[in-house]
Amino acid sequence: MEISTFTGEGLSRAFGIDVAALDPGGAADLGVGAAWGRVAPGVRSLTHQHDETEIWVLVSGGGTLEVDGAEHRIGTGTVVRFDPFETHHVTNTGDTDLVLASFFWRDATRAAEAAGTPVRRRFGTRPVFVFSSAPTPNGDLHLGHLAGPFFAADAYTRFQRMNGVRAWHLCGSDDYQNYVAAAGAEQGRTPLETATHYSARIRETLAAMDIEVHQFTATSADETYPESLRAFFTRLLGSDAVDLAEAEALFDPGSGRYLFEAGVSGGCPSCGQATGGNICEGCRHPNSVTDLVDPVSAESGATPRRGSVRRYQLSLHELADRVCEHHRRGRVPASVKELAAGVLSHGPVEVPLTHPADWGVTPAESEVDGQVVWSWIDYAYSILHGIGALGERTGHDWRSAEPDPDWKIVHFLGADGSFFHPIVVPALYQAAHPGWEPDIDYHLNEFYLLQQSKFSTSRGHAVWGRDVLTPDTVDAFRLYLALTRPEGRRTNFDPGEFDAFTRERLEGSWQAWLSDLGERLARDHGGRMPDAGVWTPEHTAFLARLTERRAALTRALGADGFSLNSAAAELLGLVEDARGFAAQEAGAARAG
Repeated sequence: MEISTFTGEGLSRAFGIDVAALDPGGAADLGVGAAWGRVAPGVRSLTHQHDETEIWVLVSGGGTLEVDGAEHRIGTGTVVRFDPFETHHVTNTGDTDLVLASFFWRDATRAAEAAGTPVRRRFGTRPVFVFSSAPTPNGDLHLGHLAGPFFAADAYTRFQRMNGVRAWHLCGSDDYQNYVAAAGAEQGRTPLETATHYSARIRETLAAMDIEVHQFTATSADETYPESLRAFFTRLLGSDAVDLAEAEALFDPGSGRYLFEAGVSGGCPSCGQATGGNICEGCRHPNSVTDLVDPVSAESGATPRRGSVRRYQLSLHELADRVCEHHRRGRVPASVKELAAGVLSHGPVEVPLTHPADWGVTPAESEVDGQVVWSWIDYAYSILHGIGALGERTGHDWRSAEPDPDWKIVHFLGADGSFFHPIVVPALYQAAHPGWEPDIDYHLNEFYLLQQSKFSTSRGHAVWGRDVLTPDTVDAFRLYLALTRPEGRRTNFDPGEFDAFTRERLEGSWQAWLSDLGERLARDHGGRMPDAGVWTPEHTAFLARLTERRAALTRALGADGFSLNSAAAELLGLVEDARGFAAQEAGAARAG
């Protein structure tokens, strides 16, 4: 017999609380791990999940336990079992220590079943808001755009809805980008005219691609948007991480215009590649504009002069722990975690919240007259605004000013948004809504190349969606883009290869097989599906292959392992299996 009594000795920090081994010798003999845990008053453990099955026995104290977004009250005598991969954390809401005994062990069968469950983390009971990153309305959508967030978000949402999940696809146009003003100046339009024109064209192209959007928010066309954005911005100013500060800045030497984003270019201070202001598409790292190597003003082509400006900014480093905690809650690619660690390891990171500009929403605060809310802060709020607008239209009580912890948000975005979407945006949410812990999954895609070169509107190097998408071609494009879209690496679209795929795989293989099947049904069975008859070993083996394909396809479209590349490959494999089986059995079929 072995007796273990909690004494508080030998504790060390783990998972954000105090932990000590409980009777390690006896626990090992039982085949399980065991530990004491102590959570001090007011302390919250780190959010985590693991492959072990775990049981907690609460010895004393009480608090709240959150499991997959659902909150539960726990106290002395409570026994909790965690299945593998359930995301959880505990908070001590009392005045005394919360003490628990933990027992955990690996059950390979249970872990495999949990990992293979297509709907976990309460997807069946929570509203799921699927966002494709809002396009900038300074041009229409080409195949590079469509192959990225928009098509993937559409397919993801469709599959979830097919399985009974309450899921909606939300999108919009990021109207207040200064890239919109720059495009308008080149085309002889005002920024509003530019945003209105291209926002409409974007919606038409999405429809041509058969992409269903349940809520589309064109921010400059929504009369309620400016005031609600100002309210969100004012909430930001209540955070200790936000301050009004003097910051170094660049200005055009002739006009004196303040330069940022599209207004300035130079060498990236992190990787040396040519980049615009504020973010590098190559290495994904941010820049402060003033640290660009050999900067050039887009307005005059001259070297900017240096000066300073008083603007609002977010001290991102002060919220680094909360950003990391946010990443533990959801699906975050390893590249994003690596980027966050790299950016935050270099010292203080100040993110501008306002910029001197003519195009954008002005804050309510007069301390920054002549400045507008930066479009990335605008975008962070537009996500909440879209959910609120969808709720208003569908009769749900979803409020942008009161985000709900039960919301499940899923983002599809290009990898060039790795810094802002999954790092800066959750920090903004923490600053504006410190009581809300958003549960967000992120799905990133790389650049889709056109004949091994980056799509480029300025060089006319693009295949525009509206030029090639018709009711007769859209399905072929959807399948081909699913097969070749850039998931985790850059991939290439070649018009000749697409034509060959359509001609050889779809028309020559798929359609030929289906036509032959239809002819045989009509000729040999009067157009009706015959009874299966006596099953041979070949028949059962073929059924097993089809079952495996279907399971793999389900995993490829599921929330955890979503991959259109894999899904398309399984579809192609399924057809080839069917064609091969038909050819193999043709002789027996003719013999009757």
